Amino acid sequence: MFDELNPYKKNGHFFFSLGDYLADVCNAPADKVGVYLVYALKMGRIELVYIGATNEGIGLKDQILKGEQFGNKLTDTGWTAMLTAERIEALDVYWYVTKDDGKNDDDPEVVQDGLFITYGNVHGVLPDWNNGE
Repeated sequence: MFDELNPYKKNGHFFFSLGDYLADVCNAPADKVGVYLVYALKMGRIELVYIGATNEGIGLKDQILKGEQFGNKLTDTGWTAMLTAERIEALDVYWYVTKDDGKNDDDPEVVQDGLFITYGNVHGVLPDWNNGE
């Protein structure tokens, strides 16, 4: 669905589930900015629940670990609470570096806005966890 992410060759993903420490499983780079997509694995289905981006000067890892969601809860606390409340088996988090030493020099928030538009054009709304912010 998100062909606009294809140019970003520095990317990866990790899983987060109950009992995990986000700092232990997050493999996003601390020194690069970009966007990340959070997919929920629930009852055999996969659903995109959140599209996030770093602010200037904040690396992907720090944004994922120390970002605030769900009423100003840190990501680790908020994600753990959502896993329990929504009976989610695991989160699959994909990250993409949008500014690097190579050919990409894209503002993460602009890329995020484009992802919102693409998702909204298909689904008519933002992902569930973006709606609550």
